[in-house]
Amino acid sequence: MRYGMVIDLKRCISCYACQVACKSENATPPAVLYAWAFREEQGEYPHARQVYLPMLCNHCDEPSCVDVCPTGATHKRDEDGIVVIDADKCVGCRACMTACPYHARYYLDHIRGYYPGEGLTPYEQVGYERHNTGTVEKCNFCLDRLGQGKEPACVANCPTVARTFGDLDDPQSEVSLLIHRDAGYQLLPELGNNPSVYYLPAERLPKEFR
Repeated sequence: MRYGMVIDLKRCISCYACQVACKSENATPPAVLYAWAFREEQGEYPHARQVYLPMLCNHCDEPSCVDVCPTGATHKRDEDGIVVIDADKCVGCRACMTACPYHARYYLDHIRGYYPGEGLTPYEQVGYERHNTGTVEKCNFCLDRLGQGKEPACVANCPTVARTFGDLDDPQSEVSLLIHRDAGYQLLPELGNNPSVYYLPAERLPKEFR
């Protein structure tokens, strides 16, 4: 089994529901985003437009972040191909951040609340216990939810059903069928990482990923 995700760029309306759902699920501090969107303006008036590209950890089949981690903190799970970080082994060297071509990792140097001068809310007090300062964090496809038989939070909360999650190794899974039927593609495939996140084409991409 190899878990993966398909994001249909024609369905995405850039509402940021995925980003909000991810932050709520993972109780990430300010400026830490496991899911986010690149935004770029293209064209000139009167034909200008904004182009969006939803992003997350690509859970690569050949992850360069694993290759450079000196402690083995970053590793790929054998049972499902999900790339995870063991916070107890992470020393915060940030080599993985440099190696990741998808900007999918964050170094947590300190934890602060969303309301300066007001202290932490009860939600923050509970949620921030999951995070360790001095370590790197990222998306893990919502492992806790998967263990409960649920979809990742970004998938479950997408109002336009732009995201699909499943087993890339199963040729009859919905993700595999979508990739084959609708010409799904990976970002920066020439780097050899073989990402597990695929996109169904829209008209244009931000220039960084063309």
